[in-house]
Amino acid sequence: MRILIAGATGALGMQLVPRLVAEGHEVVGISRGRRRRDALQALGATLVVADALDLDAVTRAVQDARPEVIVHQPALSGGLEMRRFDRAFEQTNRLRTQGTDHLLAAGRRAGVRRFVAQSFAGWPFARTGGPVKSEDDPLDPAPLDAMRRTLEAIRHLEDAVTGADWTEGIVLRYGGFYGPGTTFTRGGEHLELIRRRRFPVLGDGGGVWSFVHVEDAADATVAAVCRGRRGIYNVVDDDPTPVAAWLPAAAGALGAKPPRRLPRSLGRLLAGEVATVMMTEVRGASNAKAKRELEWTPGHPSWREGMREAAA
Repeated sequence: MRILIAGATGALGMQLVPRLVAEGHEVVGISRGRRRRDALQALGATLVVADALDLDAVTRAVQDARPEVIVHQPALSGGLEMRRFDRAFEQTNRLRTQGTDHLLAAGRRAGVRRFVAQSFAGWPFARTGGPVKSEDDPLDPAPLDAMRRTLEAIRHLEDAVTGADWTEGIVLRYGGFYGPGTTFTRGGEHLELIRRRRFPVLGDGGGVWSFVHVEDAADATVAAVCRGRRGIYNVVDDDPTPVAAWLPAAAGALGAKPPRRLPRSLGRLLAGEVATVMMTEVRGASNAKAKRELEWTPGHPSWREGMREAAA
């Protein structure tokens, strides 16, 4: 198949391209710059420079590529600016809204038969009920004000893609990435904060996080490209875990001292409400549907072994 990847030079895109090429597919990548053109071409793909927020440029790129499948991987901006969460993810949210709409419009004109888009399976779930959520469970009906625009952008992407009746619209809700090219790898931002004891456990640390190794995420994306069906899939490992358990284990994998622990009230004062909710209230995700329908099994079933490998 001819496959167009928007965001091909990101951490996931650089894992996805060689897998699709190895399966015999013809891959074209879209990126805003040429910085990683040689690396992408070395993996067997062609690079087209285009801004996903420029409708004319996106339309030309899709018309020239004539893809059967579009894979939309919005570049993740932001970082750890928890007090300015929506502002930190402003560019990502434009890609989730305008960028998605542009790619869908261009894909419809080109007759694309499958459209696969990246979403997130971390904090967006409702913070009530059980600790692990499926694709049928609702997203948060009452997000914090600082996260509202980001959740609206995620909803827009998911609704637009799965609601496109002219194509097979598939949304992949990935867990938190770790491994090569991510912030959860040796020298990466998150692991460095853990190593330096600047990533404390707030409150009871009861918030449940779901992770996925970036290589496993790429494998699941290949499965969705080849045999996914319209709808949403959680792409996470088998081990959703409370912060109070995974954060000390990650520190141990780094050979670092255990993380500091702060009462919830002090954590809210020092780190803000978003960070506190992330640590104490968010829910994890189940991968049962992806394993069943995509015939996908994560090569790293648990972050416990995977993070030790990533930290080595």
